[in-house]
Amino acid sequence: MRIAFVTNHDWFFMSHRLPLAMHALERGDDVYLLAIDTGKRRELEQLGIHFVPIPLNPTGTNPFEDLRCVFTLTRLYAQIKPDIIHHITIKTTLLGCIAAKLGRQRHVVNAISGFGYAFTDGRQGLMQKIAKVAMRMAFSSKHFSFILQNPDDFNTIKELGYVPESNLYLIKGSGVDLKEYCLTPLPEHSVLEILFPARMLRDKGLLELIEAAGLLRGKLKGKAKFVLAGDCTSTNPTALKEDDLLPLLEEGYIEWIGYQKAMKPVYQGCDIVALPSYREGLPKSLIEACAIGRPIVTTNVTGCKECVKDGYNGYLVPAKETAPLAAAIEKLVNDASLRQTMGEHSRLIAEKDFSIENVVQKHFEIYQKLA
Repeated sequence: MRIAFVTNHDWFFMSHRLPLAMHALERGDDVYLLAIDTGKRRELEQLGIHFVPIPLNPTGTNPFEDLRCVFTLTRLYAQIKPDIIHHITIKTTLLGCIAAKLGRQRHVVNAISGFGYAFTDGRQGLMQKIAKVAMRMAFSSKHFSFILQNPDDFNTIKELGYVPESNLYLIKGSGVDLKEYCLTPLPEHSVLEILFPARMLRDKGLLELIEAAGLLRGKLKGKAKFVLAGDCTSTNPTALKEDDLLPLLEEGYIEWIGYQKAMKPVYQGCDIVALPSYREGLPKSLIEACAIGRPIVTTNVTGCKECVKDGYNGYLVPAKETAPLAAAIEKLVNDASLRQTMGEHSRLIAEKDFSIENVVQKHFEIYQKLA
Protein backbone atom coordinates (compact mmCIF):
# COMPACT_ATOMS: atom_id res chain seq x y z
CA MET A 1 0.00 0.00 0.00
CA ARG A 2 0.90 3.65 -0.31
CA ILE A 3 -0.04 5.38 2.94
CA ALA A 4 -0.06 9.15 3.44
CA PHE A 5 -0.05 10.26 7.08
CA VAL A 6 -1.12 13.88 7.55
CA THR A 7 -0.61 15.67 10.87
CA ASN A 8 0.38 18.98 12.40
CA HIS A 9 4.05 18.67 13.45
CA ASP A 10 6.75 16.19 12.51
CA TRP A 11 7.73 15.78 16.18
CA PHE A 12 4.15 14.88 17.12
CA PHE A 13 4.15 12.13 14.51
CA MET A 14 7.43 10.78 15.86
CA SER A 15 6.17 10.71 19.44
CA HIS A 16 2.66 9.38 18.77
CA ARG A 17 2.40 7.55 15.43
CA LEU A 18 5.87 6.50 14.30
CA PRO A 19 5.26 2.77 15.08
CA LEU A 20 2.52 2.73 12.41
CA ALA A 21 4.94 4.04 9.80
CA MET A 22 7.69 1.65 10.85
CA HIS A 23 5.35 -1.35 10.61
CA ALA A 24 4.25 -0.19 7.15
CA LEU A 25 7.89 0.09 6.02
CA GLU A 26 8.61 -3.39 7.37
CA ARG A 27 5.71 -4.70 5.27
CA GLY A 28 7.15 -3.01 2.19
CA ASP A 29 4.54 -0.26 2.05
CA ASP A 30 5.31 3.20 0.70
CA VAL A 31 4.99 5.78 3.49
CA TYR A 32 4.51 9.56 3.16
CA LEU A 33 4.29 12.11 5.96
CA LEU A 34 2.67 15.48 5.26
CA ALA A 35 3.35 17.81 8.20
CA ILE A 36 5.02 20.99 9.40
CA ASP A 37 8.80 20.67 9.32
CA THR A 38 10.17 21.59 12.76
CA GLY A 39 13.56 20.01 12.19
CA LYS A 40 12.79 16.28 12.11
CA ARG A 41 12.63 15.92 8.33
CA ARG A 42 16.10 14.47 7.85
CA GLU A 43 15.63 11.96 10.66
CA LEU A 44 12.32 10.81 9.19
CA GLU A 45 13.71 10.53 5.68
CA GLN A 46 16.61 8.43 6.96
CA LEU A 47 14.01 5.96 8.21
CA GLY A 48 12.61 5.65 4.69
CA ILE A 49 9.64 7.99 5.03
CA HIS A 50 8.87 10.46 2.23
CA PHE A 51 8.49 13.82 3.99
CA VAL A 52 6.41 16.60 2.43
CA PRO A 53 6.08 19.94 4.31
CA ILE A 54 2.65 21.57 4.32
CA PRO A 55 1.54 25.18 5.09
CA LEU A 56 -0.56 24.36 8.16
CA ASN A 57 -1.21 26.66 11.12
CA PRO A 58 -2.54 24.24 13.78
CA THR A 59 -4.04 26.91 16.04
CA GLY A 60 -4.64 29.69 13.51
CA THR A 61 -8.08 31.04 12.61
CA ASN A 62 -7.15 32.84 9.39
CA PRO A 63 -9.44 31.38 6.68
CA PHE A 64 -7.01 32.28 3.90
CA GLU A 65 -4.25 30.28 5.60
CA ASP A 66 -6.59 27.33 5.94
CA LEU A 67 -7.70 27.55 2.30
CA ARG A 68 -4.08 27.58 1.19
CA CYS A 69 -3.48 24.40 3.20
CA VAL A 70 -6.62 22.75 1.74
CA PHE A 71 -5.56 23.45 -1.83
CA THR A 72 -2.01 22.25 -1.09
CA LEU A 73 -3.35 18.98 0.33
CA THR A 74 -5.71 18.52 -2.63
CA ARG A 75 -2.77 18.89 -5.04
CA LEU A 76 -0.54 16.56 -3.00
CA TYR A 77 -3.19 13.86 -2.77
CA ALA A 78 -3.54 13.94 -6.56
CA GLN A 79 0.25 13.70 -6.98
CA ILE A 80 0.91 10.98 -4.39
CA LYS A 81 -2.17 8.88 -5.22
CA PRO A 82 -2.30 7.18 -1.79
CA ASP A 83 -4.24 3.99 -1.13
CA ILE A 84 -4.88 5.26 2.40
CA ILE A 85 -4.95 8.83 3.71
CA HIS A 86 -4.62 8.90 7.50
CA HIS A 87 -5.39 12.29 9.06
CA ILE A 88 -4.20 12.84 12.65
CA THR A 89 -5.39 15.61 15.06
CA ILE A 90 -8.57 17.64 14.75
CA LYS A 91 -7.37 20.62 12.64
CA THR A 92 -5.52 18.40 10.16
CA THR A 93 -8.56 16.13 9.90
CA LEU A 94 -10.85 19.09 9.26
CA LEU A 95 -8.76 20.58 6.44
CA GLY A 96 -7.68 17.18 5.12
CA CYS A 97 -11.26 15.94 4.76
CA ILE A 98 -12.20 19.03 2.74
CA ALA A 99 -9.20 18.39 0.50
CA ALA A 100 -10.13 14.72 0.18
CA LYS A 101 -13.66 15.65 -0.90
CA LEU A 102 -12.35 18.12 -3.47
CA GLY A 103 -10.01 15.46 -4.84
CA ARG A 104 -12.58 12.64 -4.66
CA GLN A 105 -10.38 10.64 -2.28
CA ARG A 106 -12.39 7.88 -0.61
CA HIS A 107 -10.02 5.77 1.47
CA VAL A 108 -9.69 8.24 4.34
CA VAL A 109 -9.03 7.43 8.00
CA ASN A 110 -9.45 10.22 10.53
CA ALA A 111 -7.78 9.68 13.91
CA ILE A 112 -9.05 12.26 16.37
CA SER A 113 -7.01 12.12 19.56
CA GLY A 114 -9.05 14.89 21.18
CA PHE A 115 -11.32 17.76 20.21
CA GLY A 116 -8.89 20.48 21.22
CA TYR A 117 -9.21 23.89 22.83
CA ALA A 118 -12.64 24.78 21.40
CA PHE A 119 -14.25 21.71 22.98
CA THR A 120 -12.46 21.80 26.34
CA ASP A 121 -13.71 23.37 29.57
CA GLY A 122 -17.32 23.62 28.40
CA ARG A 123 -16.57 26.38 25.89
CA GLN A 124 -19.71 27.38 23.94
CA GLY A 125 -18.56 30.48 22.10
CA LEU A 126 -18.39 31.52 18.47
CA MET A 127 -15.26 29.45 17.84
CA GLN A 128 -17.00 26.22 18.80
CA LYS A 129 -20.08 27.06 16.72
CA ILE A 130 -17.90 27.72 13.67
CA ALA A 131 -15.94 24.52 14.35
CA LYS A 132 -19.12 22.45 14.51
CA VAL A 133 -20.39 23.83 11.20
CA ALA A 134 -17.00 23.21 9.57
CA MET A 135 -16.90 19.68 10.98
CA ARG A 136 -20.32 18.88 9.57
CA MET A 137 -19.28 20.09 6.12
CA ALA A 138 -15.91 18.32 6.17
CA PHE A 139 -16.65 15.04 7.93
CA SER A 140 -20.00 14.01 6.44
CA SER A 141 -19.25 11.17 4.04
CA LYS A 142 -20.10 7.49 3.78
CA HIS A 143 -16.52 6.91 2.58
CA PHE A 144 -14.69 8.35 5.61
CA SER A 145 -13.74 6.35 8.70
CA PHE A 146 -12.98 7.67 12.18
CA ILE A 147 -10.76 6.30 14.94
CA LEU A 148 -11.59 7.64 18.40
CA GLN A 149 -9.55 7.09 21.55
CA ASN A 150 -12.25 7.05 24.21
CA PRO A 151 -15.94 6.12 24.44
CA ASP A 152 -17.13 9.71 25.02
CA ASP A 153 -15.57 10.97 21.77
CA PHE A 154 -16.81 7.84 19.97
CA ASN A 155 -20.37 8.55 21.08
CA THR A 156 -20.04 12.24 20.17
CA ILE A 157 -19.16 11.42 16.57
CA LYS A 158 -21.78 8.67 16.48
CA GLU A 159 -24.55 11.01 17.64
CA LEU A 160 -23.53 13.70 15.15
CA GLY A 161 -24.13 11.16 12.38
CA TYR A 162 -21.34 12.30 10.06
CA VAL A 163 -20.57 8.76 8.88
CA PRO A 164 -22.21 5.31 9.17
CA GLU A 165 -21.64 3.73 12.57
CA SER A 166 -19.81 0.86 10.83
CA ASN A 167 -17.11 3.39 9.91
CA LEU A 168 -16.37 4.27 13.54
CA TYR A 169 -13.61 2.53 15.49
CA LEU A 170 -12.49 2.76 19.12
CA ILE A 171 -8.74 2.29 19.68
CA LYS A 172 -7.48 3.28 23.11
CA GLY A 173 -4.64 5.72 22.58
CA SER A 174 -1.48 5.55 20.53
CA GLY A 175 -0.07 2.56 22.43
CA VAL A 176 3.20 1.98 24.25
CA ASP A 177 6.08 -0.43 23.71
CA LEU A 178 5.76 -2.58 26.83
CA LYS A 179 9.26 -3.99 26.33
CA GLU A 180 10.86 -0.56 26.27
CA TYR A 181 8.57 0.88 28.95
CA CYS A 182 8.92 -2.09 31.28
CA LEU A 183 7.70 -2.33 34.85
CA THR A 184 10.25 -0.42 36.94
CA PRO A 185 10.55 -0.55 40.73
CA LEU A 186 9.77 2.64 42.62
CA PRO A 187 12.97 4.64 43.15
CA GLU A 188 14.68 4.74 46.52
CA HIS A 189 15.22 8.36 47.45
CA SER A 190 14.59 10.55 50.46
CA VAL A 191 12.36 13.05 48.64
CA LEU A 192 9.46 11.61 46.64
CA GLU A 193 8.76 13.00 43.16
CA ILE A 194 5.26 13.88 41.96
CA LEU A 195 5.48 14.23 38.18
CA PHE A 196 3.32 16.46 35.98
CA PRO A 197 4.13 15.24 32.43
CA ALA A 198 2.46 17.72 30.11
CA ARG A 199 2.77 21.06 28.35
CA MET A 200 2.43 24.06 30.63
CA LEU A 201 -1.26 24.66 29.87
CA ARG A 202 -4.04 25.84 32.15
CA ASP A 203 -6.29 23.24 30.49
CA LYS A 204 -3.94 20.50 31.74
CA GLY A 205 -4.78 21.53 35.31
CA LEU A 206 -1.34 23.05 35.89
CA LEU A 207 -2.56 25.86 38.14
CA GLU A 208 -4.69 23.49 40.21
CA LEU A 209 -1.65 21.25 40.74
CA ILE A 210 0.47 24.20 41.85
CA GLU A 211 -2.32 25.32 44.18
CA ALA A 212 -2.54 21.78 45.59
CA ALA A 213 1.21 21.86 46.18
CA GLY A 214 0.69 25.10 48.09
CA LEU A 215 -1.96 23.50 50.28
CA LEU A 216 0.40 20.63 51.06
CA ARG A 217 3.56 22.69 51.57
CA GLY A 218 3.55 22.46 55.35
CA LYS A 219 3.05 18.67 55.25
CA LEU A 220 5.14 17.64 52.26
CA LYS A 221 8.04 20.07 51.81
CA GLY A 222 11.23 18.16 52.49
CA LYS A 223 9.35 14.90 52.04
CA ALA A 224 8.14 15.28 48.45
CA LYS A 225 8.49 17.65 45.51
CA PHE A 226 6.52 18.44 42.38
CA VAL A 227 8.31 18.11 39.03
CA LEU A 228 6.82 19.78 35.95
CA ALA A 229 8.05 18.20 32.70
CA GLY A 230 6.86 20.00 29.58
CA ASP A 231 7.47 23.03 27.42
CA CYS A 232 6.23 26.60 27.61
CA THR A 233 6.28 27.23 23.85
CA SER A 234 2.78 26.09 22.94
CA THR A 235 0.55 28.36 20.85
CA ASN A 236 -2.48 27.01 22.72
CA PRO A 237 -4.49 29.95 24.13
CA THR A 238 -4.28 28.46 27.65
CA ALA A 239 -0.47 28.17 27.63
CA LEU A 240 1.53 29.77 30.43
CA LYS A 241 4.47 31.83 29.26
CA GLU A 242 7.78 31.24 30.97
CA ASP A 243 7.57 34.65 32.67
CA ASP A 244 4.23 33.60 34.19
CA LEU A 245 5.45 30.17 35.28
CA LEU A 246 8.76 31.05 36.92
CA PRO A 247 7.26 33.04 39.83
CA LEU A 248 5.11 30.00 40.72
CA LEU A 249 8.11 27.71 41.20
CA GLU A 250 9.85 27.00 44.48
CA GLU A 251 13.33 25.54 44.64
CA GLY A 252 13.33 22.05 46.08
CA TYR A 253 9.54 21.82 46.09
CA ILE A 254 7.99 22.92 42.77
CA GLU A 255 10.50 22.50 39.96
CA TRP A 256 10.22 22.88 36.20
CA ILE A 257 12.56 20.76 34.06
CA GLY A 258 11.15 21.82 30.67
CA TYR A 259 10.63 19.64 27.63
CA GLN A 260 12.27 16.22 27.89
CA LYS A 261 13.04 14.37 24.68
CA ALA A 262 13.49 11.10 26.59
CA MET A 263 10.61 10.72 29.04
CA LYS A 264 11.20 7.13 30.12
CA PRO A 265 13.91 7.98 32.70
CA VAL A 266 11.71 10.81 33.98
CA TYR A 267 8.87 8.35 34.67
CA GLN A 268 11.32 5.89 36.20
CA GLY A 269 12.59 8.57 38.56
CA CYS A 270 9.18 9.58 39.86
CA ASP A 271 6.91 8.03 42.50
CA ILE A 272 3.51 9.45 41.52
CA VAL A 273 2.14 10.85 38.25
CA ALA A 274 -0.41 13.66 38.46
CA LEU A 275 -2.38 15.06 35.51
CA PRO A 276 -5.46 17.08 36.60
CA SER A 277 -6.47 17.89 33.01
CA TYR A 278 -9.85 19.30 31.97
CA ARG A 279 -10.25 16.96 28.96
CA GLU A 280 -8.10 14.63 26.85
CA GLY A 281 -8.31 12.22 23.97
CA LEU A 282 -6.35 9.56 25.80
CA PRO A 283 -3.08 10.99 27.14
CA LYS A 284 0.10 9.23 26.07
CA SER A 285 1.69 10.41 29.32
CA LEU A 286 -0.74 8.34 31.41
CA ILE A 287 -0.34 5.32 29.14
CA GLU A 288 3.43 5.47 29.65
CA ALA A 289 3.00 6.01 33.39
CA CYS A 290 0.88 2.86 33.52
CA ALA A 291 3.49 0.86 31.61
CA ILE A 292 6.32 1.96 33.91
CA GLY A 293 4.14 1.06 36.90
CA ARG A 294 3.28 4.28 38.67
CA PRO A 295 0.20 5.25 40.69
CA ILE A 296 -1.74 8.06 39.01
CA VAL A 297 -3.82 10.96 40.23
CA THR A 298 -5.95 12.40 37.45
CA THR A 299 -9.36 13.89 36.81
CA ASN A 300 -12.64 12.10 36.23
CA VAL A 301 -12.99 13.53 32.72
CA THR A 302 -13.07 12.28 29.14
CA GLY A 303 -9.78 10.61 28.23
CA CYS A 304 -8.14 10.62 31.66
CA LYS A 305 -10.66 8.27 33.28
CA GLU A 306 -9.84 5.59 30.68
CA CYS A 307 -6.39 5.19 32.26
CA VAL A 308 -7.35 4.97 35.93
CA LYS A 309 -9.70 2.80 37.92
CA ASP A 310 -10.41 4.82 41.04
CA GLY A 311 -8.86 3.18 44.08
CA TYR A 312 -7.18 0.48 41.97
CA ASN A 313 -4.22 2.09 40.20
CA GLY A 314 -4.76 5.65 41.37
CA TYR A 315 -7.42 8.23 42.11
CA LEU A 316 -9.93 10.12 39.98
CA VAL A 317 -10.70 13.59 41.31
CA PRO A 318 -13.05 16.33 40.07
CA ALA A 319 -11.59 18.70 37.50
CA LYS A 320 -10.69 22.23 38.65
CA GLU A 321 -10.97 21.33 42.34
CA THR A 322 -7.80 21.74 44.36
CA ALA A 323 -8.69 20.16 47.71
CA PRO A 324 -9.56 16.64 46.42
CA LEU A 325 -6.43 16.71 44.25
CA ALA A 326 -4.27 17.60 47.23
CA ALA A 327 -5.91 14.92 49.40
CA ALA A 328 -5.30 12.18 46.83
CA ILE A 329 -1.65 13.16 46.41
CA GLU A 330 -1.12 13.31 50.18
CA LYS A 331 -2.62 9.85 50.64
CA LEU A 332 -0.19 8.32 48.15
CA VAL A 333 2.82 10.20 49.51
CA ASN A 334 2.11 8.87 53.01
CA ASP A 335 1.63 5.22 52.04
CA ALA A 336 4.54 3.43 50.35
CA SER A 337 2.66 0.12 50.22
CA LEU A 338 -0.26 1.78 48.45
CA ARG A 339 2.08 3.34 45.88
CA GLN A 340 3.63 -0.05 45.21
CA THR A 341 0.30 -1.86 44.82
CA MET A 342 -1.29 0.79 42.65
CA GLY A 343 1.82 0.95 40.47
CA GLU A 344 1.64 -2.79 39.85
CA HIS A 345 -2.03 -2.42 38.96
CA SER A 346 -1.16 0.33 36.47
CA ARG A 347 1.14 -2.09 34.69
CA LEU A 348 -1.63 -4.68 34.47
CA ILE A 349 -3.90 -2.09 32.82
CA ALA A 350 -1.16 -1.22 30.32
CA GLU A 351 -0.66 -4.87 29.42
CA LYS A 352 -4.40 -5.34 28.90
CA ASP A 353 -5.26 -2.16 26.99
CA PHE A 354 -2.26 -0.21 25.73
CA SER A 355 0.16 -2.59 23.94
CA ILE A 356 1.63 -0.93 20.83
CA GLU A 357 1.42 -4.25 18.94
CA ASN A 358 -2.32 -4.35 19.55
CA VAL A 359 -2.77 -0.73 18.46
CA VAL A 360 -0.76 -1.23 15.24
CA GLN A 361 -2.65 -4.44 14.39
CA LYS A 362 -6.03 -2.71 14.77
CA HIS A 363 -4.96 0.17 12.52
CA PHE A 364 -3.78 -2.13 9.75
CA GLU A 365 -6.98 -4.14 9.92
CA ILE A 366 -8.81 -0.89 9.14
CA TYR A 367 -6.38 -0.04 6.32
CA GLN A 368 -6.83 -3.47 4.74
CA LYS A 369 -10.59 -3.21 4.97
CA LEU A 370 -10.55 0.13 3.14
CA ALA A 371 -7.86 -0.64 0.55
